[in-house]
Amino acid sequence: MNFTKLRPVFLLSAITIISTLFIWLVFYFNLPQILGFPKTSLETVFANYDGPNYLAITKCGYDKACIAKSFSLPSPLEYYPAHLPGYPALIKILSIFTSTPKAMLLATLLGSIFLTIVSFYFFKTYLESKSAFWLSLLFIFFPARFFILRLVGAPETWFIGFILLSLLLNQRKQYLGSALAGCLALFFKSPGILLFGVYGLKFLFELFKNKKILFNYSYYLLVPLTGLFIFYIYYLQTGDFWAYFHSGDNIHLMALPYLVFVSNHTWINTIWLEEIIYIYVFCFSAIYLYYQKHKIDVVWLFLIVFTLAGVFVAHRDISRYLSPAYPLILLAFSRFVNTKPAKIIFWLILPAIILYSINFIIGNVAPVADWAPYL
Repeated sequence: MNFTKLRPVFLLSAITIISTLFIWLVFYFNLPQILGFPKTSLETVFANYDGPNYLAITKCGYDKACIAKSFSLPSPLEYYPAHLPGYPALIKILSIFTSTPKAMLLATLLGSIFLTIVSFYFFKTYLESKSAFWLSLLFIFFPARFFILRLVGAPETWFIGFILLSLLLNQRKQYLGSALAGCLALFFKSPGILLFGVYGLKFLFELFKNKKILFNYSYYLLVPLTGLFIFYIYYLQTGDFWAYFHSGDNIHLMALPYLVFVSNHTWINTIWLEEIIYIYVFCFSAIYLYYQKHKIDVVWLFLIVFTLAGVFVAHRDISRYLSPAYPLILLAFSRFVNTKPAKIIFWLILPAIILYSINFIIGNVAPVADWAPYL
């Protein structure tokens, strides 16, 4: 085994672990109170949305009677199938070794390490090792909204990790492995189905443009079949095969683009949305920059599909919805991101990212009155 080649992976994993433990210890020792924040503890991290919802599913599955009897969260019982089974299943396994809330954070941390490692090898496909290392390091902390998802009960680390793994294996022509990674992505978050659309577009492009049939792309039919399997799980536990689509105000796709700026929509209710415009600017600029350098491939198609899907989402937290595009945006801007001025800017802005994350976590807690049912 060549430990020199593995050194960047170990170092990035160590940074991922240390940065996560640092924030958790900040809450554990109630350090935010020094700056005038309300009293905090590790329960503040446990209670961050949507962590308690996933914990309830970990304990009860999607059994409405069990959830209603054991938990007192304000979410309607129909809402729980909006949370796919991959993340609570992983928490369930890890809870063999510790309490369920701690297992949830451990699941997030393991997913964060997994994502960091996959992102390094993904970037390394395009860049030399030193540049790939820097982009992977940057992706641990930036964007700031995604850094928070590495700290609380959220499935995005696993979801995006499997998306990048699927794209990476596709580029290596390991199509079965790529399809299986896509299936696992869908187990964690429903937008994983967009991978099937991306590979379908690539198949059609090769068919009509180059008169070439990509027979190996038939493996990607496993992705929608995985979706049907998830719906079957819902049927077994709720009696409703289409429970995901009956989960209430959960699907925020609109018929027209940019309706996120109509502030009377549910989950918006604010006029302070200017930063969403900048997110769109980065996404569309990344599409152009990536195409300039790499032309048409599945990564470019994924960036297009996810960006276009994002502009039809009406939700205040659009930065979370577009988080799978972030590593691809960093890759598109890699020429600037790897410069010395960009690195100086990152270190100057890092304290702001940390304070933003602490402030967000404190203000995004579910009203958990009794932790006993979650343990």
